[in-house]
Amino acid sequence: MRTKVKDLLKSKPGQEVTAKGWVRTKRGNKNIAFIALNDGSTINNIQIVVETANFSEELLKKITTGACIAATGNLVESVGSGQAVEIQATDITLYGEANPDTYPLQKKGHSMEFLRTIAHLRPRTNTFGAVLRIRHAMAFAIHKYFNDKRFVYLHTPIITASDCEGAGEMFQVTTLDLNNPPRKENGQIDYSQDFFGRQTSLTVSGQLEGELGAMALGEIYTFGPTFRAENSNTPRHLAEFWMIEPEMAFYDITDNMELAEDFIKSLVRYALENCMDDMKFLNDMFDKELIARLEGVVKTDFVRLTYTEGIKILEESGEKFEYPVSWGVDLQSEHERYLVEKHFKKPVIMTDYPKDIKAFYMKQNDDGKTVRGMDVLFPKIGEIIGGSERESSLEKLEARISELNMGRETLEWYLDTRRFGSAPHSGFGLGFERLLLFVTGMSNIRDVIPFPRTPKSAEF
Repeated sequence: MRTKVKDLLKSKPGQEVTAKGWVRTKRGNKNIAFIALNDGSTINNIQIVVETANFSEELLKKITTGACIAATGNLVESVGSGQAVEIQATDITLYGEANPDTYPLQKKGHSMEFLRTIAHLRPRTNTFGAVLRIRHAMAFAIHKYFNDKRFVYLHTPIITASDCEGAGEMFQVTTLDLNNPPRKENGQIDYSQDFFGRQTSLTVSGQLEGELGAMALGEIYTFGPTFRAENSNTPRHLAEFWMIEPEMAFYDITDNMELAEDFIKSLVRYALENCMDDMKFLNDMFDKELIARLEGVVKTDFVRLTYTEGIKILEESGEKFEYPVSWGVDLQSEHERYLVEKHFKKPVIMTDYPKDIKAFYMKQNDDGKTVRGMDVLFPKIGEIIGGSERESSLEKLEARISELNMGRETLEWYLDTRRFGSAPHSGFGLGFERLLLFVTGMSNIRDVIPFPRTPKSAEF
């Protein structure tokens, strides 16, 4: 019976075991060979010691980097350094060969750019094995956190007729013949003949539907894929990514900030407690300050700062920014990182943004200029969470929708939550891949999702 490598490395010697996995390396001489075997359960390999006289030369030739094998033998204390135990092989089964002339993952360093071109194979590398195990752990920790707080997991639609952010950067969903779509008398496409009888798109956020859930269930969260047709080829943007979006009835902006801080600290703490082998590897290979930075976040109280105060600090900093700073501008990553990394040297929650640079649903402050929005800013990546107290006044929400010339017809259902039993409520969104950038220390968001979707790129 197979035992996973992670468990074998913790097992006591003196027993017969079977390991199955993929060969990372094979080295040795005429008399003995050492095979490093990995099955994806851990960053660490199990060493298989092979006395060559006991196996056919033809079999051993086929055991090359990338080949898949099963190795049965005695688990013994390891003589060499680097591992406590190893397997002295008595039987080896070759499941699948990997021709060394064509298998692209040989024993040498590969660039991140090259590995993105073989995303179907890159999970077999140490780096991506570590990243994907951490991704799994963070997904589990998110569900555990909200379940422990008795939030309800709400599945919001992936296909929608509403644009939550109002930016219009949405992927259209249609079954119409694109070469000859039906048209109205005025020449416009007749979406009444489409599958849903109206124009629909892939969701940019589950927030609006999440608010409906909060207005009935109290506290909900969503965790699902979201899509932005934004033509951004940057290390921080994807066209398809995952979002976690809690919505809470009876939470004001302060409650919202406290939940966001506790939530993200809980996730970082979970990673430190459950993913240390993988994180040590990433710390040593990519970011020497990774673990120290994560430990610092858990121990630190986040700064609370208004947008106006933040702009003043930036204006008086003497720093030369690529994008000039003045009250009313949408802060860029360089501004956010200056506040977090140089000025405060700790995470910042910024609040009370100008209403003109924020979404229509944010609660307006009494000054008529700002809204109760909040962004959580982190070292290395800038904004990691965006949220707000939501506007609970029907009149103010209707006025803001009209002011922005948004289509009322697709939002009447949303306005009903303010017509019938409106309540104070708040929520935020955490980009899952942004979280993973921070937790893994990777520098490009395309390297924390198995199959990245970016402009002109939809392979696999």
